[in-house]
Amino acid sequence: MIKYEIIQKYNDTQFRRITGVKRATFEKMLEILKNSYAEKHRRRGRNLKLSIEDQLLAALEYWREYRTYAHIAASYGIAESNMYRNIKWIEEVLIKEGTFSLPGKKELLKSDAEYEVILIDATESPVERPQKNRENTTQARKKDIH
Repeated sequence: MIKYEIIQKYNDTQFRRITGVKRATFEKMLEILKNSYAEKHRRRGRNLKLSIEDQLLAALEYWREYRTYAHIAASYGIAESNMYRNIKWIEEVLIKEGTFSLPGKKELLKSDAEYEVILIDATESPVERPQKNRENTTQARKKDIH
């Protein structure tokens, strides 16, 4: 099943709900990936089992839905290790290109924008259970058990 051909037919609202990005952003990512792939394999290389479009969709599923590599690989019909390699390659290419990078800490400190930070306490606390000791535990004797 080629998922990109199905999703491509959706209107812009449905496309964004499924992928998590606007169609123009998806096309820009696709352009960057195709250029990088063409540069990497300009002389030769194996044919792709998944198109670059489907690889990008799989990466977006991984980032958006927090699905495991095994689940995504099973839905696309490839090995888990290949899915891992594909998603890592996409991440590296998009980060290296720089269009989709977030500003660094220094840039945020220079700007006049105000940010509201909400902290959530997610520390672990032990479950309170009664402690086992001789005073609280009733011992049964062998002769009393029938």
